[in-house]
Amino acid sequence: MPGPPVSVGCAVVLSPGAAGAPDSGVIVSVLQTTATASGMPLATAGSICQMVNSVSGVPYPLPIGTLGASTGVTVDGQGLVRVGDQILSGPGMLMILGPPAAPFVSDGNSP
Repeated sequence: MPGPPVSVGCAVVLSPGAAGAPDSGVIVSVLQTTATASGMPLATAGSICQMVNSVSGVPYPLPIGTLGASTGVTVDGQGLVRVGDQILSGPGMLMILGPPAAPFVSDGNSP
């Protein structure tokens, strides 16, 4: 899904979640510092999301997977994560909701 890149604070949803029902969370850590937009490091595969189990309320970390991130734009060997991407991560599919780090930048490559 082509779209603008995301950064720390981007909302995400994992479906199915750790206990079956969808879990929500945000990107809390971007491990690369090479590529930035508007001063924010751009999220890539391997960035960390802080998720909240929708059944128990227990928070847990979830690294963003590689299948579904951009194949055309990579940073330090990891695919760029964009608004609208659906990335296989942990027990389910991670939907990247937004907001984008820089709405004036768009990656038109397929996942």
